[in-house]
Amino acid sequence: MEYRHLGNTGLQLSAIGLGCMGMNHAYGIPNDTASIATLEASIEWGINFWDTADMYASGKNEELISKVLKPNRQKIIIATKFGFYNDAAGKLCLDGSPAYIKKSVEASLRRLQTDVIDLYYAHRIDPKIPVEETVGAMADLVKEGKVRFLGLSEASPNSIKRATAIHPIAALQSEYSILSRDVASEILPLCETLNISLVAFSPLSRGLMSHKVLASQLSQNDFRLKLPRYQGAYALNNQKLIDEFALIAAAKQCSPAQLAIAWVLSKSNKIIPIPGTKNVHYLKENLGALQVQMNASDFDQIERLMKRYPNVGDRYNETFNQFVDEN
Repeated sequence: MEYRHLGNTGLQLSAIGLGCMGMNHAYGIPNDTASIATLEASIEWGINFWDTADMYASGKNEELISKVLKPNRQKIIIATKFGFYNDAAGKLCLDGSPAYIKKSVEASLRRLQTDVIDLYYAHRIDPKIPVEETVGAMADLVKEGKVRFLGLSEASPNSIKRATAIHPIAALQSEYSILSRDVASEILPLCETLNISLVAFSPLSRGLMSHKVLASQLSQNDFRLKLPRYQGAYALNNQKLIDEFALIAAAKQCSPAQLAIAWVLSKSNKIIPIPGTKNVHYLKENLGALQVQMNASDFDQIERLMKRYPNVGDRYNETFNQFVDEN
């Protein structure tokens, strides 16, 4: 395993972390036995960074993780998030208020069966609450010993700068992959300047770049069916794109997933991708990305491929786009 620094905290995180959302939330049918086996294997193979959130399966994701986290607490840097919840009508809502934060952290600590959260994220920036108030309340949790380090998720450059004026931010979590590069132009350089780690979720573009996920094979409750990239003309474009991407990977004697993760890893040593899986086989495959060496020809081939199939579609639909911080 290779390790990378978490911001300026002194902590060393495995260069590839484990995204836990899909174990029992959003993607397909949960399998707790397989998920627990995957969590245990991740420890065995040197992964020390797990990512969850209180909204995943309405807290059940944190509860599932706790079964392996509690007996292995000193081996794991655990990250969780607050902010999202479903109201009585099932509508997705966001709350970044100090009162909500205080309530949320206690619930996450209880579900995770731990007395401290290593990295606590604001899941999104709440436009109704000044970011200074949100981060100020999070900073209070550090003073109280309930949280060690703070993070933001999907925050704009302006929000990041305002947040760091209140308290050091160790990590920014945002989607980053071959298909999703919004953070590359401004946010990634800002993170490097401020010594903030970029925790890259969905480095496989929600499975697309693995060359193993087809919309026609997804269960009806799979969140991805709601996303543009799995629909209509975008899905057709992306199938052609990943078919050719798989040929590039084969020429390098690696899997498409390994090449896609290696591409993300190669963009900066400040980046820590967190591909998600509940399958030990895929976990092992993902870790193989650390053995893939990228060169100029690889980057050129991938860029030419993207130019041939540019119609990849937005990463979110309208429902989820409304929560992306653009201030």
